[in-house]
Amino acid sequence: MTLTDRIVAAAYSVGWSLVKLLPEPLASRLFRAIADVMWRRRGKSVLRLESNLARVTGRDKTDPYLRELARAGLRSYFRYWMEVFRLPAMDHRRIVESTHVTDEHHIFDVLAAGRGIVIAIPHTGNWDAAGTWLIGRGHSFTTVAERLKPESLFERFVAFREGLGMEVLPLTAKGGGTAHAFGTLAKRLREGKAVALPAERDLTATGVEVDFFGARARMVAGPALLAIQTGAALVPAIPLFEGKEWGLQVFEEIPVPAEGTRQEKVAAMTQRLAHAFEKGIAERPEDWHMLQRLWLDDLDPR
Repeated sequence: MTLTDRIVAAAYSVGWSLVKLLPEPLASRLFRAIADVMWRRRGKSVLRLESNLARVTGRDKTDPYLRELARAGLRSYFRYWMEVFRLPAMDHRRIVESTHVTDEHHIFDVLAAGRGIVIAIPHTGNWDAAGTWLIGRGHSFTTVAERLKPESLFERFVAFREGLGMEVLPLTAKGGGTAHAFGTLAKRLREGKAVALPAERDLTATGVEVDFFGARARMVAGPALLAIQTGAALVPAIPLFEGKEWGLQVFEEIPVPAEGTRQEKVAAMTQRLAHAFEKGIAERPEDWHMLQRLWLDDLDPR
């Protein structure tokens, strides 16, 4: 483990140990202040966020509005981290009661029929809180986690989410290679259970190209593939912040096209998923926590 890895692991350990002990108003002010410091320093992540928000809003990158929108975005992003560190100690009934869900029947009707469901989400709001809401409503689910460095940090994140009631599968095996998560996800769906997957950013470089806010991007094929292979419903959902509370916007099921090859069906379904994400993100762009490159013309050609 490198020195940087040790520092990162220690910082997260301190966060999980101490932030939950702070009064919530104090923790909120602290993380808001950290967000403002990062915003004023205008580093690479902040500039990337501004660039991404320019695409979402259709505004010129020099527009002062984007600067303020990025500040709101960073505050939203750091609120997410503050809540992550506090979630294990929070009253989960409060989260269930304070989560405002639009069209939740698109989830519960599927599960009540004994059918599996793939809930595809972007990196918005607090998806751990949204997961806590779903678990609190009586439906645990399976998800995947990117393998972080150091390994101890990845294990801590897995333990955190499992402590909330999720089943967490690694995206890749330890040391690299395939972790065979797809087979387990398919099994859960055939059992009539729920799977929740972040879906607007491809981490494999083998995803599906889609039009996203007027430019080409690559999104993961997994959600559509799982729906096609298992007969599960593919349902987009957008976690949001609603004042001091939480929100979740649920869209109707994306059906499997009646015609076409499997590749064509995956492409069509993933494009419809992208359109749903566009709608949700455009309505609340400050809650979209995308501080990385996403669009193909922003990526390194390698």
